[in-house]
Amino acid sequence: MGQGFGLVVRFTLRDRVAATAFDQLCVRTLEGIRAKEPGTLTYVSHIPVDEPLVRVFYELYADRSAFEAHEAQAHTKRFLREREQFLAGVEVTFLSVVDGKVAG
Repeated sequence: MGQGFGLVVRFTLRDRVAATAFDQLCVRTLEGIRAKEPGTLTYVSHIPVDEPLVRVFYELYADRSAFEAHEAQAHTKRFLREREQFLAGVEVTFLSVVDGKVAG
């Protein structure tokens, strides 16, 4: 478990129209992640209760190299490029795994 590498990303979206478009971009991006990223262990988008314009991503990778492979994918590069038009802000917190339980 100590080899894992993760991050939490908090996206604040401009408005409801931007939130809908951002969610659609996420669906397309997840198709690529599911098909092409065995080192991506968890990649989940959440909507916090009572914060409809916020999305919180939790991402867990097998290791730093798996994260770098994720960042190099065409679908990830497209996401990083296209997301900007929908955002009012973004906060990223990188995490080093200490211990835990992962399904699977």
